[in-house]
Amino acid sequence: MRLHLLAVTLFCLLCSVAQGQYHFRVLHAFGSGTDGAGVWDSVTLDSTGNIYGTTSGGGLHKAGTVFRLALGTNGHWKETIVHTFPSSPEDGGGPFSGVLLGTNATLYGMTMSLGSHDRGVAFSLAPVKNHWQEKILHSFCSRSNCDDGGAPSGNLTIDPTGNLYGTGYVAFGLMPHRGGWSDTTLHDFTGQEGDGSGPQAGPIRDGAGNLYGTTLGGGDTKDCSGGCGIVWELSPPAPDSGAKGWTEQILHTFGVGDKLAFPGVGQLAMDSQGNLYGAVQGGQYRAGVIYKLSPASDASEAEGLWGETILYNFTGGDDGDFPEGVILDTTGNLYGITGNGGAYGEGVVFKLSPQPDGKWKYTLLHAFRGSDGAEPVGNPTLSPDGKLYGTAATGGPYGGGVVFQLTP
Repeated sequence: MRLHLLAVTLFCLLCSVAQGQYHFRVLHAFGSGTDGAGVWDSVTLDSTGNIYGTTSGGGLHKAGTVFRLALGTNGHWKETIVHTFPSSPEDGGGPFSGVLLGTNATLYGMTMSLGSHDRGVAFSLAPVKNHWQEKILHSFCSRSNCDDGGAPSGNLTIDPTGNLYGTGYVAFGLMPHRGGWSDTTLHDFTGQEGDGSGPQAGPIRDGAGNLYGTTLGGGDTKDCSGGCGIVWELSPPAPDSGAKGWTEQILHTFGVGDKLAFPGVGQLAMDSQGNLYGAVQGGQYRAGVIYKLSPASDASEAEGLWGETILYNFTGGDDGDFPEGVILDTTGNLYGITGNGGAYGEGVVFKLSPQPDGKWKYTLLHAFRGSDGAEPVGNPTLSPDGKLYGTAATGGPYGGGVVFQLTP
């Protein structure tokens, strides 16, 4: 017995070294009582360090919640339920997206179900005195009845004027005006003639107003039935050009060269040079890859497609399996999670660091055990002080998932 305990102790010490000396902490575990359950996307932080996110289920009506976690003076994090779905017949349910923090501490988000047409809603939550006031910005409908991107997925993004952008069946914009909000379809992903289909991750936006994202399917159908997915760019019409509508450019088509692929729910990341970083399934070991896309030096090269560099091939072992998405810090390091794999099969948090020889160094930051979370999802969130925050959809002491923190 003593030999067994000694072996376990030595193993844990080795884990501490291999995991980059990061301290892991569960800030909140879901699934207890009327608490929410199922945390399927990333969290966002406000300027004072409060954490906001969603659960897809649980709550008073079993259709999900929006929550806030605040650090107390005792060092413990306290949860407050900001909103329980549905609160009215027009309200949505089942949010699988996180929330976006806009001006005046207003939260914006989406649900995949319920609403007036049972295809989800876009909503806002604004703090008013001692409660949060919800507004339904748009109620989505099915693709057969309209083209507004029903059953939206992924996180929203916002521009300086307060317009919101997201994806469902289509890429859409939500524009505020005096009478409410108007919905505009920016691009319909048809899956035809090389176009993508089925975007799952929300878009990101550059300083010029272009949107970037991925689709789960579509692209070249020779390698995958229905296509292996694409990376896309949508550009708004130039001012005073007289042009109408947004223009799509396909930046990369996944396929055999990537050992198939299939992008997931994690958003892309962009560095100051305009390079894109992302995660897909597939790769050398079929356990996923982290890739970099660089703009073509000549638009005529490769028909305008961007150059791809594989930064890391996951083996599906202790390093993880099925990466979800990555984020960048100010020095160019990448952080991400995998939904499976790791020493206990429940996923990992990892770091990739660029090296002088052009290669990237992999560091394991945490391996989930199930009791501290399982199936981590989405992109982690990096705070200004270097702490990482993220979610695991399931696991934890109550089985409803967790919000976690990693401190260097």
